[in-house]
Order: sequence, then C-alpha cells, then structure tokens
Amino acid sequence: MPRSERLPRRALVLIAPLLVACSTGEPGSTPGGSRSAAPSATPTPSSSTALPTPTAPTGTPDPTPTGPTPSDGTPRRARLSIPALDVDDLAVVPYVGFTDDAPGTEIQNRGHAASPHGRRGGTGPGGIGNYQVTAHRLSSTRAFEFLPQLRRGDRVHVEAGGVRYTYRITETRRTSFRSPRSLREQRAAVPGRPGVEPTAAMITLSTCATIEDHAVGNYWSDEFDNPEHRIDKIGVLIRAQGS
Repeated sequence: MPRSERLPRRALVLIAPLLVACSTGEPGSTPGGSRSAAPSATPTPSSSTALPTPTAPTGTPDPTPTGPTPSDGTPRRARLSIPALDVDDLAVVPYVGFTDDAPGTEIQNRGHAASPHGRRGGTGPGGIGNYQVTAHRLSSTRAFEFLPQLRRGDRVHVEAGGVRYTYRITETRRTSFRSPRSLREQRAAVPGRPGVEPTAAMITLSTCATIEDHAVGNYWSDEFDNPEHRIDKIGVLIRAQGS
C-alpha cells in the first residue's frame, strides 16, 4: 500500500475501540446511536459464564381469559341480583316462548322477571348461548326501572340450582319490535349475530324503552302494551361458584 494511503499508528489505536463497540453493541446504545433511558442493572456476564439458550416464541397469547365452567343450560327458576342498580333477589321464572310474548308479559305483570326458552327462546342460567331475562320498567314492581343505567363492566349475579353465576356487562343493544331482523338479533344464541354458533355463556337483560320512544313522539305499542323499542344489556359469564 502506498505510504499516502496508510493511516498513522496513533489513528488506528483510536479507531479500534470504536469498531469493537459498533460490532458488539455498547451497553446503553441503540443501532441509531441514541442511548436508552437507563443502563441495565444486570451486570454483563463474564466470558466463562454460560448464557441461557433463548427459547422460540410460542405465538401471540389469546387475549380471552379462560372462562368458568358453564351449566348444561337447563331452564330453571333463578334469583337475579344487580348490585349497581340495587336489584336484589329478583325472581326469574322460566317458560316456553319468546321475549315479551303473552306468557312472558303475564309473568312480568306479577312483578317477576321472565326467561323464555325453547325454539325461539334462550338457554338456562349459566348455559352456553343467550340467557334471556325480561322485566317491566314502568309498571308492576318496576323491577328493571333503572336498567338503562347499567354500564359496561357492571356485574350481574344469577343464582340457580345451588350455583351463583356472575356475568359482566359488555355492551348495550336496542331492539325494535317492528323489525323481524332486530328481533332475531335479540333472540340469537350469540346476541346480535343470528346463525352464529355460541361458544360462551351470555345474558341479555331487556326492558322497555317507553320513555325514550315517547320523547320522540313514538307511541306505537303491541297488543301487550309493549312499545316499539327495548333496551338490552348484554353480558358474558365470568364466574360460576357453588353455594
């Protein structure tokens, strides 16, 4: 190499440590040259210390926690409590039918909540699918008077067959009694998704939207005085405890 292209020995001495730092990664530095917020508190292992063998990633974890063991879905009488609304020990009466039909309305008129099951109804307490519970808001005992105030994350407890099922509210839906599609969505095994196979135990709490309908001049009602719209609170089972 010509003398003019050779670097002085002193320059080589100064450059060598920099090359080592760039190739090995100086603690506290990043590829772009910026330093991290704080150096690691873990000391650098010596050359005689065996480093652990890295393990292969197992993939993205499922964000859905393992749910509680649901019931077999047998319809049965139950007691309903909603701490956020001061609803305590409300009787839930099962019957064959669909939401807010004649038998269901009669049950609600007695001050109870009604839970339809069968071909157009839902599952029983804690069962996989849609456990449907309806109650009056403005008549009889006004069992669901404050249901519209229920918020996402609130808990609902159902006791049946010696087991206490706890549901967490996840969403609010609005059902129109004048829309067959809307009714199918309300009564679907997966609320809002007719035809989808259920894999979780869910609950639908439903009451009338009379106040809201009248406020906008909608006075339509069916033969049982149900207004056009209903307010539905959807929840998912998060706990099942034996008594």
